[in-house]
Amino acid sequence: MRLAAREVLIGFRRAPLLSVLSVTTIAFSLFAFGLFGLVAVNLRRSLEQVEERVEIRAFITDGTATETVVAAMEPIEKIPQVARVDLVTKDQALERARRELGEFSDVFDGTFLPASLELRLKDGFRDPANAKAVAERLETYAFVDDVRYGEEWVAKLYRLRNIATAAGLILGLAFAAVAIIIIGTTIRMAVLARSREISIMRLVGATDWFVRLPFLIEGFLKGVLGGTLALLLTWAASATISRYFIETTFFGAQTALVGVLSGALIGLLGSAVSVGRHLRKV
Repeated sequence: MRLAAREVLIGFRRAPLLSVLSVTTIAFSLFAFGLFGLVAVNLRRSLEQVEERVEIRAFITDGTATETVVAAMEPIEKIPQVARVDLVTKDQALERARRELGEFSDVFDGTFLPASLELRLKDGFRDPANAKAVAERLETYAFVDDVRYGEEWVAKLYRLRNIATAAGLILGLAFAAVAIIIIGTTIRMAVLARSREISIMRLVGATDWFVRLPFLIEGFLKGVLGGTLALLLTWAASATISRYFIETTFFGAQTALVGVLSGALIGLLGSAVSVGRHLRKV
């Protein structure tokens, strides 16, 4: 291992320009991946904020006694998908409407809006199927006149979320493949540049593993350096966008570490593929 590390250092010293170019190329490839990841993280955050607003509203039949509704709130709150149940009286509904629609406050009167139950769903249970199941459960109560939860809007929200997830996986794999190809190309250049030295090493009895190890370490280090540089560039881009355009959320510490380790893994894979293919030609 010590000899392999020494060979890596020698390789870096012999071709510093090629090494810098390789790390820079890897960094910009992973930077593109990082930018896409940044967009995906912020898109998911925006969808989660919208998702938190998903609620079910059960309108109460006029003339229903408040005690009847209050008594039904406890079993409703025990429904597995339900996080909270709130009773909105006619007066509260009127006050809210006048507050939110100040321009039209004159058209509302005390009998215009019915009382209702507002249900907030638990995280992970705001999808169309669970929302519909809770709505159907509420419709079984005699005092419920109508149930609304924006069925079409909830379905579109989750359709958009599924599309964003699928697009993220496909494009993420595409960017990773491009990075592996770039790293493999740089390692191939290093193998060809040292072809005579490798031939001599084989003549004196060096095993294939001994010959490959320095290239694998080199690819790993280039992946780490490229991943770190890409992370710094992505952070700079996020800070610039937040300052001059819209506020963005950067990766958490664990996600950032995974990004750097992914760069290292991509570098190792790129090196392994390239060395395995081209070492046989030397």
